[in-house]
Amino acid sequence: MNQERLLKVLHGPHISEKATIVADGNGQYVFRVASDATKPEIKAAIEKLFNVAVVTVRTLNQKGKVKRTARGTGKQNDIKKAYVRLAQGQEIDFLSADL
Repeated sequence: MNQERLLKVLHGPHISEKATIVADGNGQYVFRVASDATKPEIKAAIEKLFNVAVVTVRTLNQKGKVKRTARGTGKQNDIKKAYVRLAQGQEIDFLSADL
């Protein structure tokens, strides 16, 4: 795969209460990814950047919420998230990762 493409696939970790709960117990991590990213691209990008073995990748497209403002209604951006399960005993340390 193209090295430049792999670096553009991941936008960063998705930090939320649910993502933290999932990461603590199951060895899963949640990332925001490019909207046109495929599962093999996501797997290759994470294995290259963090030097870990990825077992499974599950993706979902989250639709942006419609919000009301003083000027009318607006819509938040749609995002694509990837739930990545690592091999047994492996973990990602975001503080010491060389990004």
